[in-house]
Amino acid sequence: MKKLLKHYSPKPGELKNHKHLGWLSKHLHDVSLWNFNRKSISKAFAVGLFFAFIPVPFQMLLAAPAAVIFAANLPLSIALVWITNPITIPPIYYGCYKLGAWILGVQIESDFVMSLEYVWQVFDTIWQPFLLGCLMVSVVTSFIGYFGVQLIYRYRIYRRMNKL
Repeated sequence: MKKLLKHYSPKPGELKNHKHLGWLSKHLHDVSLWNFNRKSISKAFAVGLFFAFIPVPFQMLLAAPAAVIFAANLPLSIALVWITNPITIPPIYYGCYKLGAWILGVQIESDFVMSLEYVWQVFDTIWQPFLLGCLMVSVVTSFIGYFGVQLIYRYRIYRRMNKL
């Protein structure tokens, strides 16, 4: 899998001189943005999973600068935000709303309908539990992603050392 990802990832030198990327173009030569090692992958999971559950359009535009700032693997950080996509957004965001309502002790609307029209009608009453739930899921999955990748790498090293 690692070889496949390396093969299809752009090389840092290929993106360095692209003017349309703005301030990001001068940072794209950083090797850590393109490495597939324990540090850069675990940071990419933290960044990508954090922004995946933030309810804004174009989450990739937030994940890319964060990957540069934290020296995370850029392609993986951007790809992970697609966990929330047009198919998965309704159940995920409904779960975030339920979590936020549970934390705040707010009663969920009994006639709640998962449609954009209904959500806009009642947004003034559901925005606080919804945003709190999204933030909680973002933070928790970010930590789980980061430490989960760290544990997987350490476990693989442990198994490799015991085989010797």
